[in-house]
Amino acid sequence: MPKRPAAAPRLTAPQPTTRRSAPPGPARRLRWPALLVAVATAGGAGLAGPARAAGDVGDPAAPGGLARQFAAAATEFGVPQSVLLALAYQESRWESHRGQPSTTGNYGVFGLTDVDVAAENAARATGNAAAGTAPVGAVLGDTARGQSGRGEDRPGGDRPGHPQARPAAPARPPVTDSPALHTLDAAAALIHRPAAQLRADTAQNIRGGAALLARYQQAGGGSTHSTDPGRWYGAVARYGEGGLTGQDATAGRVFADRVFATVRAGAARTTSEGQRITLPARPDLAVDRPSAATPRDAAEQVECPSDLGCDYTPAAYALTDPKDPTSYGNYNPANRPADGQAIRYIVIHDTESDYAGAIASFQNPNEQATAHYLVRSSDGHVTQLVHTKDIAWHAGNKTINMHSVGIEHEGFALPDDRPTWYSEQLYQSSAKLVRYLAARFGVPLDREHIIGHDDVPGPTQADIAGMHWDPGTFWDWAHYLELLGAPIPPGTDAPPQPGDTVTIAPAFDSTNEPPVSGVAARPENFVYLRTGPSTDSPLINNGGTRADDWSDKAVTGATYAVADEQGDWTSIWYDGQKCWFANPGGHAARTNRRAAPKLSPYASVFDELADWAALVGPATPADATDSDEASAGPVLLTPRSGLASIPVYGRAYPEAAAYAPYPAIKAPAVVPVSATIAAGQEYLAAESTPQPGQYFYDENINGDAPNDRTLVVGKDTYYPIRFNHRLAFLNSADVRVVR
Repeated sequence: MPKRPAAAPRLTAPQPTTRRSAPPGPARRLRWPALLVAVATAGGAGLAGPARAAGDVGDPAAPGGLARQFAAAATEFGVPQSVLLALAYQESRWESHRGQPSTTGNYGVFGLTDVDVAAENAARATGNAAAGTAPVGAVLGDTARGQSGRGEDRPGGDRPGHPQARPAAPARPPVTDSPALHTLDAAAALIHRPAAQLRADTAQNIRGGAALLARYQQAGGGSTHSTDPGRWYGAVARYGEGGLTGQDATAGRVFADRVFATVRAGAARTTSEGQRITLPARPDLAVDRPSAATPRDAAEQVECPSDLGCDYTPAAYALTDPKDPTSYGNYNPANRPADGQAIRYIVIHDTESDYAGAIASFQNPNEQATAHYLVRSSDGHVTQLVHTKDIAWHAGNKTINMHSVGIEHEGFALPDDRPTWYSEQLYQSSAKLVRYLAARFGVPLDREHIIGHDDVPGPTQADIAGMHWDPGTFWDWAHYLELLGAPIPPGTDAPPQPGDTVTIAPAFDSTNEPPVSGVAARPENFVYLRTGPSTDSPLINNGGTRADDWSDKAVTGATYAVADEQGDWTSIWYDGQKCWFANPGGHAARTNRRAAPKLSPYASVFDELADWAALVGPATPADATDSDEASAGPVLLTPRSGLASIPVYGRAYPEAAAYAPYPAIKAPAVVPVSATIAAGQEYLAAESTPQPGQYFYDENINGDAPNDRTLVVGKDTYYPIRFNHRLAFLNSADVRVVR
């Protein structure tokens, strides 16, 4: 989603930026009511570790007091301990988050909500008044950047010769008060404790959550003396609804199904504060679950897992100027992938607004941006906005838009006044959706294809400094990859050596809390990169510690070629230079050994391996190309022999000759950014085979202009690479493949 501009990497001199504050105060702490959750079947709990044998007692003897606090609350309020543990796991993975709220107002291990609705609406009224003179997109964080989510090189997203008026962004709708926004107050009243205590004191937060669940059980006619976890389904579903009743009969079932899937499968993990919790498995547990609702009519079907309960709210496809057929938003009709535009990426965004505000913006064509999907924070509810066959304007780069699906997540990349966190239900639903999309379109489940908005390259040099950086430094990529069923591989225990690759993998806990300007210490998803193997060495690119300065950070899951190693420090090729990060004991990254050359079984008769190599030649030809056979492993690219350096591109467009059959289409310039890659450097290719440059021409809203809705395919081919914090593209004619 639109974001504050980041400091530029080495491609351009870093420019100071003005930080746009997120909406003040409680506006960033909302947990929206679960009004639209539909049927889901049990499964996909995304568990953190192996479970022990069956039983309904946790591990109160674990080090620390968290397990004992769960046991005590279960006894006090008559709630099966397995239900308490599984519910809290689904709310927070048993994390207290040190008393800080989530992006939308949840506190503590039970995710209790506390929202000042009056203050939120007052802030919105002020913000809406200011938006009357703000550029389109400012409400959702698109500061004076001039480039829309469409991602084409024209000021403000305007079409050459068709400058568009830029009317004010839509007003954010007011928040409707609801008990779902005040579950912390309700829990505090039940246990006769101050609300502030439930925010900061884990024991009281657990007592409050247990008391609230027991109250819901009683209200539903159940007994709080029942020790059978399977008879608590209704209470758990109501908890997932924020305590609401009388809504859609299927509301809360997605949450309850996840909770009871966790009870059945069990879970075990150590929290970021060192508390080990174990939930024993109950695989044969029978659950008193109401019958599922009748499936939707075919006309109402959305592109979504059948058990995720998604709905469809269409984004705008309308003119912003009734006299100009080119002045439309917020997406392009297409027929992907059947029309030749393969879907290769899934892009993770955050909204920088609440769920309702995001919907309102995406339904306004003046916003010039939308994603395909939106995930709500409170309950993980998914709304589809654009069909996947169409090209949503979400990434700010036309090449990426053409070949991706965009998913927005309700939340904020960096609230200015406090640390924060994304809800577990948001992670769970998003991962389930991504697994479905990846399987459908053949998208690899790795960080070169499941990317953040902060991984999207600037299409031109002028765009780089303004590229967005959501979902931010506290998006838990390691956990998200686990939920995708694609955890970061363990790698080897030995220190990395030149020629290996490393996958960035710092622990998302108290052992990795690099300083970030403006917030207290918290787990982060990156390591800082320095000019030398020392903490005294400057950060690369004259970088700093602001979250929006992505120029000096390597993020969890990204893979790079190793350039050097010195003691506890590892050097990688990044942004056209050698960069160092602290990697003591290999704890900050996973080493992937380069595959050894395949030698003849008779090689052992030679006294020295060098003798064999001298006789038969090197294992990889000096000028190997992408079509050459090579051993398994990551595909690395280096400049072709004889070239001192090669250009780097921010997009993959066809050469000018490819437009010759289409006289109405003016060929966009194929111009590299200012970065280059010097001979001897190596970079990870995101694809093993280069792809032809493509450009989808989309002129009029009705598709009736000459050559309208035409896909131009070139002969020049490109490799996407992991260049720095972001991806980039290399012309295949400039490189040779090394393994």
